[in-house]
Amino acid sequence: MLVTVVDAAGLALFAVAVVEKALLFEIRPFVAMLMGTITGVGGGVMRDILLARIPLVLRTDIYATAAFFGALVVIVARRAGLSSGWAAFVGGVACFALRMTAVMLDWHLPKAVGG
Repeated sequence: MLVTVVDAAGLALFAVAVVEKALLFEIRPFVAMLMGTITGVGGGVMRDILLARIPLVLRTDIYATAAFFGALVVIVARRAGLSSGWAAFVGGVACFALRMTAVMLDWHLPKAVGG
């Protein structure tokens, strides 16, 4: 469980940090959210590949969705007038909370039909 908590914190940290950095370079908000999601998920994918496991993002786990949600919260918080630090904090908490809630309540995305 400790590994899951640390992984969720890392996912939130990287997803939010990249969104903030992208916004500093005046990248469009949606592209910044995609960049944050891909970067956040990338660390988990590398971990799973090194452990010879199927990456979480390729299963039905709520992983990339949590990263995207955290990135979205950063954008919305910034548009609402929060400072970049507070927006990052709120986005990170949102990502972490969604990921941990999904793990604890065993939430999963639907499986593809016919695949």
